[in-house]
Amino acid sequence: MAKIRKLSILGQLLLFIGIMLLTTILMIAIWYFIFGNSQSLWSLKIMQMLQTIGTFMLPCFIFAYLISDRPIQYLYLNNSPKIGSYLIAICLIIIAQPAINLLSWINEQLVLPDFLQSLEQMMKAQEEAAAQLTERFIKADNWYIMLFNIFLIAFLPAFSEELCFRGVIQNLISKNHHVAIWISAFIFSAIHFQFYGFLPRLLLGAVFGYMLFWSDSIWLSVVAHFTNNAAAVIMYNLLSDKQKTADFIDSFGREDTWWVGILSLALSCVIIYILKRYTLKRKCIMSPS
Repeated sequence: MAKIRKLSILGQLLLFIGIMLLTTILMIAIWYFIFGNSQSLWSLKIMQMLQTIGTFMLPCFIFAYLISDRPIQYLYLNNSPKIGSYLIAICLIIIAQPAINLLSWINEQLVLPDFLQSLEQMMKAQEEAAAQLTERFIKADNWYIMLFNIFLIAFLPAFSEELCFRGVIQNLISKNHHVAIWISAFIFSAIHFQFYGFLPRLLLGAVFGYMLFWSDSIWLSVVAHFTNNAAAVIMYNLLSDKQKTADFIDSFGREDTWWVGILSLALSCVIIYILKRYTLKRKCIMSPS
């Protein structure tokens, strides 16, 4: 244990990646043992759940236990901001949705060079397949399936990915918090393998990273991440014409309504500033003198 804690930053990062690979393989093996080659919707949902736990959540707790005497504190799980910070963060994510759509639209205008056309077509096909699978996952015929979908698509990824990218990777990468935040946000966006959503996911990852830095708590970014994911599940299932509603929500702030996206982006910047001031002020008040 002592030797592990003396590893360089690169050594610790490689150790963490190794743990991720082992726990991911373990969870896939458990799924295969239970379901075999089943492609039913519920078996795919269970696979998604086990992969999220195995790839992101479990490695963080194992790594934190190996590297620190206080693993809960290492992962920023021991602190919680004031309720006002949570409310501002939730408001930010809701207000930012048209801005996210605008950034996605800008991202989609990027065209790869001619010699990479096959790669571009492959990425588009991959994203369309991922969107279709996500739509299958989101659909719910009753309230308890919707609650499970919120757990699977919103809470579990929010908690697990924030532990991984903000709690561990951002913590390891650099002593300069700006460098650490943006590198971890880049990895967070890249690892989703969705090129046409890279830009908005990068900026969201950076915002989540600053939330952690300002509050010294993983819970603020978890709540913001959860709000972003849960909004899609809830809106899709609560409104009657689901596909039409989903298309409208996804396009609001793009093309003909670009001005809404610009306004949303400006308001989001103001709310981020308010969140920073409020959270840092509350943290100073709570810190011992």
